[in-house]
Amino acid sequence: MNWYSREKRDLPWRATRNPYMVWLSEIILQQTRVAQGTPYYEKFINAYPTVHELAAASEQEILKLWEGLGYYSRARNLHKAARQVTQEYGGIFPDSYGELLKLKGIGPYTAAAIASICFHEKVPVVDGNVFRLISRLFGIQEDIGKGSSRKIFEQTIAHIMPSSSPGDFNQAMMEFGALVCTPRPQCENCNLQFYCQSFREKTQHLLPVKARKIKIQARTLHYWIFTFEHKICLNKRIKGDIWEGLWDFYSTPPDHFSVASIDRDHNEKVSYGPISYKLTHQNIKAWFTQIEVSSALELTEIAKKLNLTVFNLDELVTLPKPKLIVNYLAQVKF
Repeated sequence: MNWYSREKRDLPWRATRNPYMVWLSEIILQQTRVAQGTPYYEKFINAYPTVHELAAASEQEILKLWEGLGYYSRARNLHKAARQVTQEYGGIFPDSYGELLKLKGIGPYTAAAIASICFHEKVPVVDGNVFRLISRLFGIQEDIGKGSSRKIFEQTIAHIMPSSSPGDFNQAMMEFGALVCTPRPQCENCNLQFYCQSFREKTQHLLPVKARKIKIQARTLHYWIFTFEHKICLNKRIKGDIWEGLWDFYSTPPDHFSVASIDRDHNEKVSYGPISYKLTHQNIKAWFTQIEVSSALELTEIAKKLNLTVFNLDELVTLPKPKLIVNYLAQVKF
């Protein structure tokens, strides 16, 4: 904690104990680097200074502001939890770990962070940085990919966590893991060398143990962009999809779609791509073909047949879209 008081980064959410702001920062920073997440935090605070204003926004407005951050289920759950707080708790955040867990999208880590930082509840946070730090410090060999391992880490942390300032202690652990006890540990700059079991045993590069590896799937998409003058057909991703609620174009696997089957007099432009895009479980390569059809009526018929929606081109900018589509539009200056 002495190290944390000297070395902690000056981050906007650290200047407050407001549970709304702490919660917002924690949701944004799930699976997102601080440098990438900070501008999004500031955008959300400016647009929705209170949980009431966030709850009153539409899902499409939330998704648009979230655009480019990825893991869009976080944004949808953020919106649902804001409405829970306003409708079930009178706009006042629950002040205990157990009650916080009842909010949509809040798991043990986020609940512990809010409860300890805002309400001084002695409950340990365990995220990737903490798993790494504590496994090395105490030489814990348990596989962090297993759900049962979390309890071991929580019990270990509980023995060393001070009752007087659990929130600062949790933040100190996370910060130390982010800046010093990194995947390639900076042991030469580490204040905890004397206490660290893995440093003594020279096993720090072997910890934490994580046996389960994510399988990455290669995926190729072909997007078909139907336009007529200043109108365009868009597809809204359905419930359960990774991009649920976002807008993209009609897509098919390679060689799976014949333009001639729906369009008699089309003006097919040169295909563009591939554009590569990485998700946690997928490496996507996407090709884009724009087709200018012969009339507004034909565009409407295509939209009906393929379950698409027709928009004006200027509306395209206002709709929430996957980063893959945003990248394409930026590259071709659509």
